[in-house]
Order: sequence, then structure tokens, then C-alpha cells
Amino acid sequence: MTAMAFLVVFCLSFAVSMLLVPVSMWLARLTGAVDRPGGRRMGHDVTPRLGGVAIFGGFAAAAIAAQWLPVPRFDPYEIIRFIGLMGGATFIFAAGLLDDLFDLHPVGQWVAHIGAAGIAVAFLIFIQSVNNPFTGSQFSWIGAHWFTVAVSIFWLVLMINTVNFLDGLDGLAGGVSLIAGVLLFINSAFRLIPAQTSVSLLPLALVGACLGFLVYNFNPAKVFMGSSGSYFLGYALGALSIIGGAKMATILLVMGLPLLDVAWQVVNRLSLGKNPLEGDRGHLHFRLVDMGISVRQIVLAYYTFSLFFGGVALVTNSRLFKLIALIVMCVIAITGFALLKRIESRMQVAEA
Repeated sequence: MTAMAFLVVFCLSFAVSMLLVPVSMWLARLTGAVDRPGGRRMGHDVTPRLGGVAIFGGFAAAAIAAQWLPVPRFDPYEIIRFIGLMGGATFIFAAGLLDDLFDLHPVGQWVAHIGAAGIAVAFLIFIQSVNNPFTGSQFSWIGAHWFTVAVSIFWLVLMINTVNFLDGLDGLAGGVSLIAGVLLFINSAFRLIPAQTSVSLLPLALVGACLGFLVYNFNPAKVFMGSSGSYFLGYALGALSIIGGAKMATILLVMGLPLLDVAWQVVNRLSLGKNPLEGDRGHLHFRLVDMGISVRQIVLAYYTFSLFFGGVALVTNSRLFKLIALIVMCVIAITGFALLKRIESRMQVAEA
């Protein structure tokens, strides 16, 4: 029965997402929600940007259907957390849709991010403790409610913005999110004892929705996910990494490169006196494109990096080994950023 539940959720999310993509493209053209050549996205035709409708629709249909499937359920608060997940997801999707249609002011966007995170926390989706990789014990701050709320909201808002910043090349954000969903699914369904079957259906629904969208979004893209898609995916990954027991190491390793790119850009923009939250072509994937590397090569390199380090979370139960992998990944990424900046500087001097 468990295998049948997996099949139903995946096929439903994939099918609904695929069917909704043409609908989202029609809606985008009807409302003028399209990306035109220029700005951060260069070298593409006029492209609809409401693909998030398909991703959210595929996920929502399968996630709701999953609640009726006869699979083992161990968490007495699971339905409460599910309501919070869907409530926050619907809220942030709607906010992203408004941004796609009307270009919300940055303050409004941040209010929406915090609001969605607040909904999640109100429905018991919060980080209760962290693991000590050196002793194997857990450090809990459950008594400090304000700290629990602050850390959880920070994590969710960080994930929303990380995926939003990552959404710059065809298939990039959707593919990396798919990889993260696959690893979260495997971890919940096959590596935990007892298996968290009911919880694992949620990241599986996300995988199907992302895959259905990627059929149209992989280079050359016929549709972009827009803010409705990137906001939703970031929120979903952040929340799903908490639900059913924190799987922070998995997400940190999968999303490590995009997270470090965000941190690098914030520091770099502040050093130049720029607004750290203002979008530009300073992100790693844009800089690689500007150096002449093809979109497909960059996207596949991101996939490989995310899959390799995310896979570390599956091949070992050692928290210390995961910490070492995270440190190694940080060293590799930061070294790469520094080398890339030096190469860019030499290219600028040569052009001058």
C-alpha cells in the first residue's frame, strides 16, 4: 500500500503540474505577466512568468490527496502542521502572484515573507532543537519561545529569498528544488526508523510538481516560475525540512551553494554601498553566463554540486561527517567565488 501511495502522489502532482503549465502561460499572456529581453535575464524571447501556478497547483492537489491515503501516521500534530504548511504556502504563493502581476514594493515582499513564516510557526512548524555534531546530543531551546520563533522565521525567510535569488537561469531553481525534494523524501521514507511515510509524501508531491514544470522550463525555457513559484518553493523546502523532525543538514548541503552565493552577494553589495536586497547580475550563475559559459553547463554543474553534497546526508548518519562535508563545501565555494572575482578583474583590465 505504501508503494501505491508513493505512485499516486507522484503521478498526481506531476500530471497536474504539467497540465497547468499551458494554462499558466495563457494567463500570463492575458495579464501581461511576461519577462522581456533585458534586465537580469538576457538573451531570451518574451516569456510567460506565471509557472508558479503549475508548481503550486501540482503540489497542493497531491499534498491534499495524500491526507486521505491509508499510510502509517505517528505524529499527533501532523494535521495541524499540514494546515500550517498549506496556509503559509497559499499565502506566499498569492503574494508572489501579486508580485508577478503588479511588481510589489520590496517592503511588501518582505512583509509577505515574514507573514508566511509566521503562519508556519503558529501551526507548530518551528525549529525546536539542534544537534551537537561532536557529542551526538541535542540542544533544545524550547523554553525560550521568542528564540524558537525568531530562528524559525529567519530560516523560512532565508529559504524563500535563496530560491528567489537562484531563479535566474532556465531550469536552475526548479531543478535544485527537485533534488532537495528527492533527498528529503528518501530521508523520511527509507532512512528514518520508523519510516515517516505520511510525511515523506509531502516532499514527493513537491518533486512531481517540479518535474512537471521542468518539462517546459529546462533550457530553452518556454515559461518561468516567477515570484509565485520561487517564493512557494523556498517556503516549502524550508517548512518541509522542519516537519517530522529537522532535516536541516540535508537542506544545508543541497542548498549550500545558493545560500553561500546569497551571503557573498550581501557582503559584496554592502562593501560597494549598494542595497544588499536589490537584484542584479552579481549572482554566481549570472556571472558565469557573462563569462561565456552556456546555461545548460551552469545548470547541470549546479545539479551535480547539489546532488553530490546533498547525497552526503544520505550515505552517513554521522553528524560530525556531515559537518565536515559542510565545511569542505563552504571552503570550495568561497575559494571559487574569490577566484572568479580575480578572473573578472583581470578580464576588465584586459578590456580597458
